[in-house]
Amino acid sequence: MAAIIHKKEIEHIIQDIDVITAMEKGFIAYSNGNTIVPPVGELLFDTPKGETHIKYGYIKNDEYYVVKIASGFYENPKLGISSSQGLMLLFSQKTGQPIAILLDEGYLTDIRTAAAGALVAKYFAPKNITSIGIIGTGIQAKLQLQYLQKHTPCKTVWVWGRTLENMAQFKSELRDHFDIFIAKTPAQVAANSNLIVTTTPSQTPLLFSEDILPGTHITAIGSDTSEKQELDSELLHRSDLLIADSISQSKSRGEIYRAVKDNKVTLKKSIELGIAIQSKTLQRNNNHQITIADLTGVAVQDIMIAEAVYTKFKNKIL
Repeated sequence: MAAIIHKKEIEHIIQDIDVITAMEKGFIAYSNGNTIVPPVGELLFDTPKGETHIKYGYIKNDEYYVVKIASGFYENPKLGISSSQGLMLLFSQKTGQPIAILLDEGYLTDIRTAAAGALVAKYFAPKNITSIGIIGTGIQAKLQLQYLQKHTPCKTVWVWGRTLENMAQFKSELRDHFDIFIAKTPAQVAANSNLIVTTTPSQTPLLFSEDILPGTHITAIGSDTSEKQELDSELLHRSDLLIADSISQSKSRGEIYRAVKDNKVTLKKSIELGIAIQSKTLQRNNNHQITIADLTGVAVQDIMIAEAVYTKFKNKIL
C-alpha cells in the first residue's frame, strides 16, 4: 500500500533536505537531456479566479516517476484557506505501482519554487546586493526572501503589493528579521534594489525597462501561464543575460513567451538554467549586467523534492 505523508510531517522532513542543491541537480539533469518531462497540463478558472497545473515526469534510470497537481486560487485567503493547494504522487518507475501520496497542500511547490529563486540568485545576482526588492506579498514573496538568505544574504528589503494592508501584513510578519520599506509603486522598488523577485499573477507589466538600475538581477516567478506578464517586453530586450528554466516551456508561457510574441526578443537570446549553471562563461561576469531569469516551474523540480521527501520518510520508518 502506498505511504501517505501529511503536510505537517513534510514540513518537518524538509528541514533536513538541501532543497537548493536538489534543484541544481534536477535542472542540470533536465537540460542535459536526462529527464522525460511532457508539456504542462493546465486548467484555468474564472469564478473564482484560479488555476491548476499538472506537472509530471521522471529522471531516466531512476526509481520513481512523479505526478504533481498544484493549484492557486487567489480568493482563498478570504475564506481562511491558503491560495496554494495540491498534492504529489510517487510511483515506481519499474512497475507503475503507487509508492507514496504526499498530501502537501501545495507546500512543496512553494518550497521548490523558492529554492529555484535562491539557486538563480546564487549564479546571477550581483556580488554586492544593496537591497532585495519583492513584488508581491503572498506566500511565495515571503519564501523567496527567506531562501535568498542562504546564498545571497541581505536584510534590507523594499516591497510592493496590491494593497497597503497586504504590505503592512508582510512587514509585520518579517520585521524581526529584515529592515523592510514599503514602496508606493513597483518602480520605487526597482529604484532602490539591485536584486528583485516578482511573485504576482499580474496579466499586465509591473516593471519597465526605464525602472531598472544597471547591474540589477530580476527573478520572475509569477508569470507561469500564457496570460500572465510581470515584466515589460522591452526590459527583456535590454537584458544582458536572459535565463529560462525551460526553453520548451518558454514557447508557450512566461515572460520570454510574451517578449517573443511582442517581437522584442527571439527565443535564441535565452539560455536554459541547467546549461548556464554548468558554465561560468554563461553566468554574470560583472556588476553592470542586467540579468533576468524567467521561472515558469518545471516538473523536474517536483520530481527532485518529492523523491527527497519520500527517501527521508522511508529511512525514518525503517
